[in-house]
Amino acid sequence: MAKESKGFFRRLFGQEKKPSENETEAAEAEEAEAQEKVEAQEKAGAQEKAGGKALDEETPQADEPAGQDEAGAKEPFREPAFPGAPSRPDEAEPPRTDLAAPGPEARRSPEPAEPLESEALEHGPLDSGAEELEPEVVQVEEPAPAAGATRQGWLQRLTAGLSKSSTSITSRITGSFTRRRLDDETLEELEDVLISADLGVQTASAITERLAKERYDKSVGEEEIKAILADEVAKALAPVAVPLAIDGSKKPFVILVVGVNGSGKTTTIGKLAAKLRAEGRSVMLAAGDTFRAAAIEQLKIWGERTGSEVIAREQGSDAAGLAYDAMEAAKKAGTEVLIIDTAGRLQNRAELMAELEKVVRVIKKHDPGAPHRTLLTLDATTGQNAMSQVEIFGEKAGVTGLVMTKLDGTARGGILVAIAAKHALPVHFIGVGEGVDDLQPFQAEDFARAIAGL
Repeated sequence: MAKESKGFFRRLFGQEKKPSENETEAAEAEEAEAQEKVEAQEKAGAQEKAGGKALDEETPQADEPAGQDEAGAKEPFREPAFPGAPSRPDEAEPPRTDLAAPGPEARRSPEPAEPLESEALEHGPLDSGAEELEPEVVQVEEPAPAAGATRQGWLQRLTAGLSKSSTSITSRITGSFTRRRLDDETLEELEDVLISADLGVQTASAITERLAKERYDKSVGEEEIKAILADEVAKALAPVAVPLAIDGSKKPFVILVVGVNGSGKTTTIGKLAAKLRAEGRSVMLAAGDTFRAAAIEQLKIWGERTGSEVIAREQGSDAAGLAYDAMEAAKKAGTEVLIIDTAGRLQNRAELMAELEKVVRVIKKHDPGAPHRTLLTLDATTGQNAMSQVEIFGEKAGVTGLVMTKLDGTARGGILVAIAAKHALPVHFIGVGEGVDDLQPFQAEDFARAIAGL
C-alpha cells in the first residue's frame, strides 16, 4: 500500500524524487508490521471457528475460559485435554486422593447403573444379582412334595430333634451293659438308668423284665438293647397316640389351649390353625392371653398368615368376657373351629388357676358341651415338672389331650413316656422346631425308634 501511494504522487506532480535510505527502511518496517497484523487476525479467526481448540502453543490463553465463543456462551462438556484437568472452571472436580491419576480407562463414560430387582425379573437375568432369585423361582414352579417325601422329611427332623434324648439314654445303657452277662445285679442297675432317663418306673420295669426273660445270663449287644427299648416304648405310647378329631356337627368346635408360661401355647395355636386351614376348615382365633400385649400381637400375626379371623381386646381385658364374645362371633359367622388362647400360669398359683376355671365356666354358659377339647401344652425341657402340670391342669381345666413342645431342646424327652404310662391322656401333637411343619401328629412307633436311636 505504501509503495502504490508514493508512486501515485510522483506521477501526479511529475516528480521522480528518490527516497532517502531512512525513508526506505521505515516504509519496509511499516509494511512488515501491517502484514503481521493481517496474519494475526486471520489466525484468530481460524481459532474462533475451530472452537478455541487450536491455541498457539507459545502463547496459551489461560486467562480466558476454554470452550467459549465471542459471545461468551459455554460449550457442551468435553473431556479434559490432559489427566486431572477440569473441562470448565465451574465444573472442576475436587482432586482425587484415593486413586492415582486416571488413565484412558478411567476417562471412559460411566457404565449404566445395575437394573433394579423388578427390572431383572421382567427382562430376565441381566447380571449376577438376578441369579440369586433363581432358587426362589424354581421353588414356586416345583410341584408339591408327595406324601412319602413329606413323611420322610418329618422322620429326619424327629430323629434330629430327639438326638439329645436318644444319646442321653442309649449312651448310659450301651456303655454300661453291652457284651455283659445279665444277672440280677446288672438288671437292677439297668432299671435305675432307665428311671433316671425320665422313662418312668412302669416302662423301666417292662424293659428289664423282658430282658430277664429273653437274655438272662447271656451277653447283650448294643443293637439288641436299642431294639428292645424301642419296642417297649412303642407299647407304652401306642394307646395314647390319638389324632385330634374335629366334630363338624358342632359349630363352632371349641378348642381351649392352656399351659404354663413359655410352654408354647400361642405358637402351637398358630401352627394348629395353619393345619386346619390347609384342610379347608374355617378357623377363628381368640386372644385370651390378655395379660401380655406381645401374645395378642403374635396371635394377630398368625391370623394374617393363616387367613383366620382374630378376636382380640386391649391388654388387661377380662379373659372370660373375651372368650364369651368370641363364642358369639364364631357362632354368628358359622365358623367351624374356634381356638381360644389363655394366659400362661403356674400350676401352683391357686388364684390364677381359679381365673382359668372362670373362663371354662363362661364358655359352658354359652355352650354346655364346650370346650370340646382342652389341650395342655407341655414344655419337654421341664422334665418331671410336666408330670405335676398334667395333674393340676387336668383337675382345674379338664384337660382332654396333650401337645408336647420343644423336644429338640432337651435330653429329657423320655418324660412323655412316663406321662403316657401314668395318665393315659391322648397325645395329639409333638413339636421339634419352630417351623409350621415341625408340629406333627404324634406317632408312637416313630417316636420310639427316634428316642432309641434307630
